[in-house]
Amino acid sequence: QVQLVESGGGLVQAGGSLRLSCAASGSIVKINAMGWYRQAPGKQRELVAAITSGGSTHYADSVKGRFTISRDNAKNTVYLQMNSLKPEDTAVYYCNKDPTPYDYWGQGTQVTVSS
Repeated sequence: QVQLVESGGGLVQAGGSLRLSCAASGSIVKINAMGWYRQAPGKQRELVAAITSGGSTHYADSVKGRFTISRDNAKNTVYLQMNSLKPEDTAVYYCNKDPTPYDYWGQGTQVTVSS
């Protein structure tokens, strides 16, 4: 059974940092490319960062240079380090496979950036 548990969100001022974690069940992280997605109120969910099983990364233009995705296969965990946060980064953040997410989504973690 797929389980994805996101954590690490919170309220932060613009310019601040947060580190998100996603703990997955089984070997999901080890064998799949993984991504961090976000959904802001009234907007569609979007992919912001992804990492392949080999460690290659790619980022949405809006977060490039500010966010860093990483993975720990031994811990079945994916991380998202977010620096220089902006109010427009406010959203619920989720992790899932990339490019084809599972139908199952975790509860996500709320990130709120105040100006």
